Amino acid sequence: MYQKPPHTEFLAFAQTLADHSRSMLLLAAADKPNVEVKQDGSFVTATDREIEASLRHLITETYPEHGILGEEFENQNTDAEFVWVLDPIDGTAPYIAGIPVYGSLIALAWKEKPFIGVIDHPRTSDRWIGVVNSFAELNGKKIQVRPCHSLSLAFSTCSNPDFMTEEEKKQFDKVRGRTQYMQYGGACFSYGVLASGRTDIAIDGGLKVFDIFAPAAVISGAGGVVTDWNGHGLNFDNDGTIIAAGDKDRHMEIIDLLQSN
Repeated sequence: MYQKPPHTEFLAFAQTLADHSRSMLLLAAADKPNVEVKQDGSFVTATDREIEASLRHLITETYPEHGILGEEFENQNTDAEFVWVLDPIDGTAPYIAGIPVYGSLIALAWKEKPFIGVIDHPRTSDRWIGVVNSFAELNGKKIQVRPCHSLSLAFSTCSNPDFMTEEEKKQFDKVRGRTQYMQYGGACFSYGVLASGRTDIAIDGGLKVFDIFAPAAVISGAGGVVTDWNGHGLNFDNDGTIIAAGDKDRHMEIIDLLQSN
């Protein structure tokens, strides 16, 4: 059995990357972005590409043996022990619209699983950091998920059910019908507030590795759990479905609900 590697050096570097992306994103946000639509129908801007290119350059200079998996450019060396997982702007659509719920996601995967995560939210000057099964912080202060004693009391979030398949929407409706409230459209901020103990459940479909590895590390570090809808842990082959919960009993209850006919 392998011991988890030390995190201090890598976490410091992840925050250096976040500092870099924050400065670039704040500067770019002052101007109206030039928007393109990718083949998959998602939005991309020049800022997405410029930030990721800059982060990739810093990683390659500092850790040339590490891999990089990002949203905007071809992946490299993803079979390496350590792989940096980058989403330069999580919430590109809100960024384009000027709705301030977008941020940068920076994660370090170890053996293809979440290890270190940073959720950086420039417009509110908030930064969540976390190490899987170890700790999580918001702006330098330790955070912890909260207990939830019943699904009927759960405050839930969903980025956008439009990202789900028709079958996934049917399953999602079962969860929505059992929880107290469903908040939509928070992008990466929704995962940060779950780790901070402000919400109870996050459910999403259609996500990519770069959308969820950083939030997964932060939520795990805060005592929560993140899996796919089958209850499987995350890896590079994740099917895009995500259930995150602060209370592990509620997490299992939702998994059972999603698997029921």
